[in-house]
Amino acid sequence: LPMNITQHTDYALRVLMYLGAVPERRVTIKEVAERFDISRSHLTKIVQDLAGRGLLETTRGRGGGMRLLRPAQEVSLGTVVRATETDFDMVECFNPATNACYLSSNCRLKSVLSQATQAFLRTLDGVTLADLVPQAQVQARLA
Repeated sequence: LPMNITQHTDYALRVLMYLGAVPERRVTIKEVAERFDISRSHLTKIVQDLAGRGLLETTRGRGGGMRLLRPAQEVSLGTVVRATETDFDMVECFNPATNACYLSSNCRLKSVLSQATQAFLRTLDGVTLADLVPQAQVQARLA
């Protein structure tokens, strides 16, 4: 995994954090798009992906919107990042199909980077959406 996450994951985390900050109500895509200055069409695709992965629920029509399916304290960042990131191959040798490095058979780099990636994900597993956004502070700003 590069030392940054994709824009898709960044926006997915923002949506989920926002929903976690206001659990008492449904939130529209329009509201989130305006708050974060994100294209509504782009955000719609992200929301559909998150709903398909069972992280949020969407309801159409008047009074519709989206909300978390589970309380924010039950949603770990590790779960979200694993669901939204597609490539955890830090270097070429992680993927046997594309590995052309002649050092692979005697190299320890792959093992070290693999351990680092697992430590990164374990750290994210220990953090929930609720840990990231103090509800009282956010609710005061959104009022």
